[in-house]
Amino acid sequence: MKPEINELIEISKYYGSNKEYVIAGGGNTSFKDDETIWIKASGQALADLNLDGLVALSRQMLHKISSGIYSDSAVTREDQVKEDLFRSILDPGKNRRPSVETSLHEIIKYKFVVHLHPTLINGILCSRNAKNLTQKLFGDSVLFVPYTDPGYTLFKKLESEIISYREKFSHDPQIIFLENHGSFVGADTTEEIKKLYEGIFQKIEEQLPPISDVTPLTYNPILHKVLPTIRILLSGEQPGVIRFRNNSLIARFYQNQQEFHKISLPLTPDIIVYCKTRYLYIEQSSTAVKILDSFRYQLPHFISQYGYLPKVVIIKDMGIFAIAETFANAEACLDVYEDLIKISYYASLCGGIKFLNPEEVAFIDQWEVENYRRKIAQPTGSGNKLSNKIAIVTGGAQGFGAGIAESLFALNMNVIIADLNEVTGKSFVNLLSSGKRQNKAVFVRTDVSDAESVKELIITTVREFGGLDIIISNAGILKAGGLEEMDAETFSKTTEVNYNGYFHCAKYASEVMKVQNQEKPGYFTDIIQINSKSGLRGSNRNFAYAGAKFGGIGLTQSFALELAPFRIKVNSICPGNFYEGPLWSDPTKGLFVQYLNTGKVPGAKSIEDVRKHYEDMVPMKRGCKLEDVMKALLYLVDQEYETGQALPVTGGQVMLG
Repeated sequence: MKPEINELIEISKYYGSNKEYVIAGGGNTSFKDDETIWIKASGQALADLNLDGLVALSRQMLHKISSGIYSDSAVTREDQVKEDLFRSILDPGKNRRPSVETSLHEIIKYKFVVHLHPTLINGILCSRNAKNLTQKLFGDSVLFVPYTDPGYTLFKKLESEIISYREKFSHDPQIIFLENHGSFVGADTTEEIKKLYEGIFQKIEEQLPPISDVTPLTYNPILHKVLPTIRILLSGEQPGVIRFRNNSLIARFYQNQQEFHKISLPLTPDIIVYCKTRYLYIEQSSTAVKILDSFRYQLPHFISQYGYLPKVVIIKDMGIFAIAETFANAEACLDVYEDLIKISYYASLCGGIKFLNPEEVAFIDQWEVENYRRKIAQPTGSGNKLSNKIAIVTGGAQGFGAGIAESLFALNMNVIIADLNEVTGKSFVNLLSSGKRQNKAVFVRTDVSDAESVKELIITTVREFGGLDIIISNAGILKAGGLEEMDAETFSKTTEVNYNGYFHCAKYASEVMKVQNQEKPGYFTDIIQINSKSGLRGSNRNFAYAGAKFGGIGLTQSFALELAPFRIKVNSICPGNFYEGPLWSDPTKGLFVQYLNTGKVPGAKSIEDVRKHYEDMVPMKRGCKLEDVMKALLYLVDQEYETGQALPVTGGQVMLG
């Protein structure tokens, strides 16, 4: 591999990892020698660029696009150009699509070209005074190109401008500004490109100080009663994820219709790709009822006028909200829209904002290339019914709970891990989040025995994702002992966690689930308690735990009757003994040790004696495993007919009559 390719990858990551330069995978980079150009593939993020993310093309073949004769029809012409572009690919077997801007990179003679969409630069380029300001700041050293529809039209425009520049200055421009789009910088080394960009920013900052002192604003609790409704109303068959953002800069633009107008239309192509072309503004926001009344009134008018559901909602005094199929896409939408706000702020200081006009917007919105970008930005997972749904797992930091949380996360669910163990919980979330994912895991420190703690857990879940689909009430404690050993405090604590905790989870989770069902009566959600075989029959010298678990099944049956009209299924899973987890195997306080010390297994002289005793009680001769419980859990979520059930997963140790 050429050393220059490594340099290309390094500079791509350098700029791609900084949102001041690139947002949501935008921008392009390339390197060329005498025969070949290597360019970032369409849809490949600069921040994650590697060799597989580059497409190599024949420069000789690309030259045919410059001299080609194409149709007068814009649609047909773009298809013809795309075919010639694809014919230039040296290794079509890689099945990577080259950036649509490949031809632009090709006509610039420098070895390296870095095309970015920096917020600060676009603050000038999206202003009414863009041409005069760039002339004032940079003189004739830069090439300014008025806004032109992307694709072949922009290529021919830029080709003509560069030829004129060459005739005048005997070399290519190193800096090219595209109105309402971004910047191209070319040089024969990546170090020179960095110096050129540093110089650009320095000059602009002298004219236009960067935005500073932007302070986050708090999440308003009334949104807890708003977001689940908006989530369902703005979703298709599979509810999406809502992400929110609020800060002192955003607050400047949501105070009234006049300020909102400054952020109400697209400024660059990226905004159209990620956020569509129109955004819903709600000014009446003093109460949850007023927000929802305004939303319900405006939504059908919005759909009728524009033909699609809004992806961005702006609520006065609350912030901006983005809804998308996945957490990652909702975050990208927020990033791009907040960038629009920053650009609008800068442009307002540079003579006023220059929006894209309706014809320019329509071209980009309908352009095949941008629709391709939208397509590849969508999730490519297994397409299972649980993808992107929102689940809470209490006691999810370790043991069975961690296994359940990890399994749900692997199914592309967004998972909230609720646990008292903050260190372990945060470490676990970091482990789950270590790869590039479309979904998200979040840790929330929670004491299920405390009603306020569980209430805050549900509020946090709605704040993070916009709603709730499944809660797994798994948190529990077990202190073995007979009547002589058990004290009142231990008995009460066991009941508070195992019994009261389940009640708290069902109470506060069902509030959100009911709201969602009211907007979509056929939508099912689930409350699932991880119970125990001890909830199905008595447990010698373990009455505190067994009593709470017996009571849990009574709660399950009662909750199921109450919540069935809201399509909230309530079921319990009653696993057999999970010997591999810390509950049983912890060498100091696990159940094997407890049962040995309390003499629960007569004649047992070692932990292995205790283990064998319990394994021999199971017809299948083994303990329960995570995969056994997950099969039961996924069945309960998938089916839509059973509720109020206690499903044994005991290897035949407990058989229901």
